[in-house]
Amino acid sequence: MAKLYFRYGAMNSGKSTALMQVAHNYEEQGMRVLILKPKVDTKGSGDLVSRLGVRRPADLLVPPDMDLVEAVRAASSEGRPLACVLCDESQFLTAEQAEQLFMVTVELNIPVICYGLRSDFSLKGFPGSTRLLELAHTIEEMKTICTCGRKATCNCRKVNGRFVFEGEQVAIDLENDVQYVSMCPQCYFRERSAFYAARR
Repeated sequence: MAKLYFRYGAMNSGKSTALMQVAHNYEEQGMRVLILKPKVDTKGSGDLVSRLGVRRPADLLVPPDMDLVEAVRAASSEGRPLACVLCDESQFLTAEQAEQLFMVTVELNIPVICYGLRSDFSLKGFPGSTRLLELAHTIEEMKTICTCGRKATCNCRKVNGRFVFEGEQVAIDLENDVQYVSMCPQCYFRERSAFYAARR
């Protein structure tokens, strides 16, 4: 039986790099994969981008209204059968699209591996990630470290070099002077306290 996997981690935990390695492993064995990327993620345009400098074009850029069961069904009918569907930045999927990827495993019997963030810069879940956590057969954490050396589980947003803790949920990395860093909870809440103290 095909399974839905959700591999989540904070920023800089190697999610995109791992996805590209999985794709390479399948293709090295002569198997075909389909790589999805939500269209809202404009970083790299149509490419997956690793912080190591590795890039790879996505096979399909996914707008919020795309039916992923039908998209995968159409792709699997073209040429060789699909061995696996891989989705980068899956936190940007809608909750319905996360359900559709689950149905790809049920109806089409094709394994799906999603990579993404669990929560945003204010520690709230993304709709896509939350639904994947509810539905995935297998959930795996990808680990990274904070600058202090502790395990990083939080994502912190910087705008013009300053930490911010308010704003829209989606602001793409490296656009409009937005950057993200991964932090341990201790460092995250220290910066958050400083942010609100400065506003008093």
